[in-house]
Amino acid sequence: MTTNNVQISIEVAGADLVFQPVSLSDTTPTGAQIAAAAGFNPGQQASVLLLLPNGELEDVRPSEVVDLSQKTGRFIVIESDRSYRLTIDGKRIDWPCRVISGDVIRQLGQVHGDKAIYFDRHDQADKLIEDREIIDLDSSGVEAFYSRAATWVLNVQGVRLEVATPTIVVSDAMIRAGFDVNQGWHIFLKVTGHPKQIIELTTVVDLRTPGIEKIRLTPKDVSNGETAQAVRRDFALLDVDENFLDERFAHWETMIENQRRWLLVYGYPVPQGYNTRRVTLALDVPPSYPGAQIDMFYVSPHLSLSDGQALACTEAQEAINGVPYQRWSRHRATASEWRPDTDNVITHLALVESALAKEVQQ
Repeated sequence: MTTNNVQISIEVAGADLVFQPVSLSDTTPTGAQIAAAAGFNPGQQASVLLLLPNGELEDVRPSEVVDLSQKTGRFIVIESDRSYRLTIDGKRIDWPCRVISGDVIRQLGQVHGDKAIYFDRHDQADKLIEDREIIDLDSSGVEAFYSRAATWVLNVQGVRLEVATPTIVVSDAMIRAGFDVNQGWHIFLKVTGHPKQIIELTTVVDLRTPGIEKIRLTPKDVSNGETAQAVRRDFALLDVDENFLDERFAHWETMIENQRRWLLVYGYPVPQGYNTRRVTLALDVPPSYPGAQIDMFYVSPHLSLSDGQALACTEAQEAINGVPYQRWSRHRATASEWRPDTDNVITHLALVESALAKEVQQ
């Protein structure tokens, strides 16, 4: 087009959407003139896209005239011979590059920072897209992205929390996970690649920190209603057992009574369908474990079914530390005999879980 002797300034960006001012002396330039002003020559096959106020992109052909009478405009100019179609919250975008970043998707879709962006996948779970992540658009079909309120995940002693804010006070997290903050706790924060950190009830945890795994709780002492008692560790288990118990349960002990070795797991969860949802679980651990197998399991208080049906092979009782426990006579079948090299407390707890679920058909 012919010049109107008016100097105007537009903004031009590449695939990174970093806009820079570019001068034009024409309020009605063609797409080719805009590409030239951005530093591209005709042989580079530059794609010129007008960024509309609502975030949509409008393709500007080389000979097409753009009205810049408002003396402003934002353009994306990229060397490309084709475009890739995607949608962001249903808004169609024709993008001139094979790859696109999460940050560019956020900008094009005008997605606020308090929302997360997901890649809609039909054959597997939808994928959370981080701002710095690069997505390859060279596949069949239209790539669809959508936004929703962001959530952050935190594991508190085996309880998975989804948090709507990027920070949370430790005491709030514990209350949400069902733990009594008035009980004495040693509290640790585990972050991948770092030693565990001692934290307090008032500590604010930033869930955006890379590698955050969990908050781990260990009781400082156990109250029997009269006096405080130290957590008992009368004998050691396998390292893999102790690590598993530490991660999954807030309180467990090992005790020796009348030459029998007991593992006690407090607050063990019970499936719906029983008279209670948590019990103290006891396992009789032989002195030669894991060479000798763990057999059966014991619970207190006694379990019964909510529908009144009888529980087979649970009539016997065992007193442990003066407390009556209900014995569940559940044994391994021939096909799943105890193997000292692979079986342990963890695999026996899987048997316990299965036995409890079977009675309520879960």
